Amino acid sequence: MSQRYVEIALQNLRTESPHQLDHVARDARAYSVRELHPAFHTSYDWHSCVHMHWLLVRLLPEATDPEPIRKALDQNLTADALAAEAAYLRSSPSFERPYGWAWALVLAAAVRQSPDAARWSEAMSPLVDAIVDLSLEWLQGAARPVRSGVHSNSAFALALLYDAAEALGQDKLTQAVRDKARAWFAEDREYPLQWEPSGEDFLSPGLSEADLMRRVLTEDEFAEWLPAFLPDLTALRPVEVRYPVDGRQGHLQGLNLTRAWQLAALSDALPEREPALRATVAAHLDAALPSVTSGDFNHDHWLATFAYLAQGGALVGPSR
Repeated sequence: MSQRYVEIALQNLRTESPHQLDHVARDARAYSVRELHPAFHTSYDWHSCVHMHWLLVRLLPEATDPEPIRKALDQNLTADALAAEAAYLRSSPSFERPYGWAWALVLAAAVRQSPDAARWSEAMSPLVDAIVDLSLEWLQGAARPVRSGVHSNSAFALALLYDAAEALGQDKLTQAVRDKARAWFAEDREYPLQWEPSGEDFLSPGLSEADLMRRVLTEDEFAEWLPAFLPDLTALRPVEVRYPVDGRQGHLQGLNLTRAWQLAALSDALPEREPALRATVAAHLDAALPSVTSGDFNHDHWLATFAYLAQGGALVGPSR
């Protein structure tokens, strides 16, 4: 299956349209996506392009033929292209906040940690600096979290930023995420998990919060906090997707995958509940995996990333 994910990711890096461009024009010029984003101008949107690069970095050590991956990454992860991406983020500080920022920092951490990918690490430094600076400013000014089931979800982004910052030795950002997570979520109780999902969710707000808090609380704190927040995780059932050709409703296939990924991580933190949680994970994987390699670009531009994670891959460091 990993080779199929390699093929999907490489195809994403070759696909420049359709592309959803989110750009605030400050003059009357017409800009191409490639001009604005010389590193991340393919796939369907900027953040999906970023995490498809990350997927290739993660799959590089096990690839049957690594040369196409190296060639694709060499072409995009250049010093000039990444400096331009960093400059764009600084000039448009709400662009891809927080989801795209988090994925870009995770990409940088994976590159830094991989012996096979270290050749691109120095080129990513300006992007890392930009995201760290922007994230610290955002966290200082953000008064309340966003509890959606889509890209704007604060807890999901904080979890990714935390893992990436820790791997990159960005201690100031790690501490800022820890402090903000505790301030926003430590007193939460009795989350209404039965109200999920909304019709376009690819994230569970409840699970995303729990997955963040397992990182920032001590083991004893988390063991006390989780049952008060989410008493019965095994009550979750896979979500049926009735009209998958609609990209928005297709998000729900991603929800099955992100649930599987986060539930597996929570089961590792709760060994006494692991057997029941693993059965819930398996049910969600069975429901979602057939859609990952469907050949439909609505799915192919992003689902393989979350399938890799749901099947045991890790954001950074060694896989489980």
